[in-house]
Amino acid sequence: MSRTAAIIIAFVLGLFMMIQFFIPHPAVTGIYNTLLDIKQIVLGCAFILGVLSLIRFHAGRIRQKQAGGWYSSAALLGLAVMVVMALVWGTEDGPYRWMFNNVQAPMQATMFSLLAFFVASAAYRAFRVRNLDASVLLAVGVVVMLGRVTLGTLLSWDIGGQTLSLAGASEWILHSVNVAAKRGILIGVGLGMIATALRIIIGLERTYLGRD
Repeated sequence: MSRTAAIIIAFVLGLFMMIQFFIPHPAVTGIYNTLLDIKQIVLGCAFILGVLSLIRFHAGRIRQKQAGGWYSSAALLGLAVMVVMALVWGTEDGPYRWMFNNVQAPMQATMFSLLAFFVASAAYRAFRVRNLDASVLLAVGVVVMLGRVTLGTLLSWDIGGQTLSLAGASEWILHSVNVAAKRGILIGVGLGMIATALRIIIGLERTYLGRD
């Protein structure tokens, strides 16, 4: 019965959220805003559940004395320290802001900087010339990378009274070819989202209910 009720609620709310765009009535707008407020409450509850799940996971690793358990201890200690500082001194100023700017932000920067090596490795594998498509990808990649650095602005040629530079070619590729391809991908993603939403509304997609 509970699964049937969840499907009915998903159907009603999904149908309402779809048709409210076409009914510009104050009553409909008020219901829509109320649902958005409820969504924020549900999001907050989900955030709390996520934190509890994180604590349970790391506490289990510590209790079972698994390898690398001290990483879990550091994670729980950092979570506790940040929560206590936020509750005592607030988030706008004080120790919380100092920890965020001098500990959290540098760690995030370090993590993202490490991704550059993985990107370079993936680029090397992708740019190896095996066929015509790989050759085109290699040529475009070289033009874009050179056009984004100082060397690209210095390399230019005068052809038919017009100046052609790697920087200009790079900008054209990024703002014309790349944007066109990205919009095609976004259209595909949008159609996939619409299809998934319709499957949820009509009850064909039930994975969000969990296992039977």
